[in-house]
Amino acid sequence: MTGVLGAGSFGTSIANLLAMNTDVLLFTRKADLVDEINSSRKHLGVQLGDRVRATSDLQELAQRCQLIFPMVPSNSFRSMIQALAPHLRPHHMVIHGTKGLDLVNITEEDLDDPHLTLSRSDVRTMSEVILEETSVVRVGCLSGPNLAAEIMAGQPAATLIGSRFREVIHAGQHALNSSKFHVFGSYDILGAELAGALKNIIALGSGVLGGMGLGRNVQGLLIAKGLAEMVYFGKALGAQSHAFIGVAGIGDLVATATSTNSRNYTFGVRLAKGETTEYIRSNMPELAEGVRTLRIAHALSRYYKLHTPITDMLFAVVFEGFPIEKALEYLMTYPYAVDVDYL
Repeated sequence: MTGVLGAGSFGTSIANLLAMNTDVLLFTRKADLVDEINSSRKHLGVQLGDRVRATSDLQELAQRCQLIFPMVPSNSFRSMIQALAPHLRPHHMVIHGTKGLDLVNITEEDLDDPHLTLSRSDVRTMSEVILEETSVVRVGCLSGPNLAAEIMAGQPAATLIGSRFREVIHAGQHALNSSKFHVFGSYDILGAELAGALKNIIALGSGVLGGMGLGRNVQGLLIAKGLAEMVYFGKALGAQSHAFIGVAGIGDLVATATSTNSRNYTFGVRLAKGETTEYIRSNMPELAEGVRTLRIAHALSRYYKLHTPITDMLFAVVFEGFPIEKALEYLMTYPYAVDVDYL
C-alpha cells in the first residue's frame, strides 16, 4: 500500500495513477471529506480508482505505507511533515511533489520587505525539510510537466523522480509507471527540485503575456530567457545547469508556461486583465506557487547579485504595482550580452 499526503488536485491525480498498480491511502485533514470520498468514490469531480481509500489518520498512513508521497503546498509543507514525523521511521521512503521552497528563520511577513536578501543558508528544498524534521533517510522528489487536470483526464504524461538513492527511484517508477505515465529517474535531486520551483515564476510572466493578448514569438522569447534565469539561480544555490535542460526543467517550464490548466499561468492572465495580486490570491482555490517563489527568488537575486531582469520586473509588477507595459518595454530593450551563456 502507498500513501498520498494531500487531497488537492495534484495529490488526487497522483493517487489515481498509483491506484493502477497498488492500493492507496489518500490523506486529508478533513474528516467529513474522508467520508464523502469513501462513500461517493469521487473527488474534485473525478472518479477515483477502486483501490483508493481516504483517511484522516496520519498514524494509519505511516503504519500501512512504506512509500509516501506528500503533495501539499510549500507554505504548509513543514508543518505537515512535522505532524507526520512522529509516525515515520528510517525504513520509510518519502517522495514529495511540492514545487516550491521553504525558509528558515524567515517568516511569511518578512517576505513583504522588498529589500530583503536571502542566501542559500536561508532556503530549504522540500527534501531538505523532510531530512530535517524526520528520521527518514531515503527521500526523493517528483518533478516534471505534470498538469493535474490533464493527468486526471487520463492524458499521457511523464515525470522525473530525483533522488540520491537508486531504490527510491525504482520504488517510484514501480508504483507510478503505466501505459500513459512514464517515470524518468535522476540522481540530481537538488536540480530537479529547483527546476520545479523556479519555472513557476516564468509561468507567471507567460500568463501576463497571454492576458495581454500577445503572441507566441514573445512568449517563446520569455521562456528561453526565463530558462537562463532558472539556471543562474540553480548555480547560485549549488545545482548543475544540465538539470534544467531535461524533463524537470524545460519540459515542465514549457507545459506550465503555456497552459491555461496551470495555476501560475492563470494567475498571470488575471493580473494582466486588471485584477490585483491580493484579489487573485484570495479567489484561487489552490496556491499559485510561483507567487511565493517569486518573492524568495527576488531576495536571493539581491544577495547573489544575479542578472535576473525577468524576475526583477515580475516582482515589481506583482508586488509593487509597476505598469505591465513599462515592464515589457524594459525587458524588450534589456542589453543581453549573449544568447546562451550558461552551458
